[in-house]
Amino acid sequence: MVRPKDTTEEVIGQVAESLPNALFRVTLEGGEEILAYLAGKMRLHRIRVLVGDKVAMILDPYGGRARIVRRL
Repeated sequence: MVRPKDTTEEVIGQVAESLPNALFRVTLEGGEEILAYLAGKMRLHRIRVLVGDKVAMILDPYGGRARIVRRL
């Protein structure tokens, strides 16, 4: 079941590692690590994300990954 766009929840995390193909390993506030990828608008506008940056992410409804939507 796919969630409607208005019920997506943002989580905050800190980039721990940069991986190939615009993937990042992000540590959430609770201490767990998750794999995240850049949103299309961030790629389009060439917004850079570096190790140590705080980012806001939307969790994938299917689990396992998150989409980075903005830097904080």
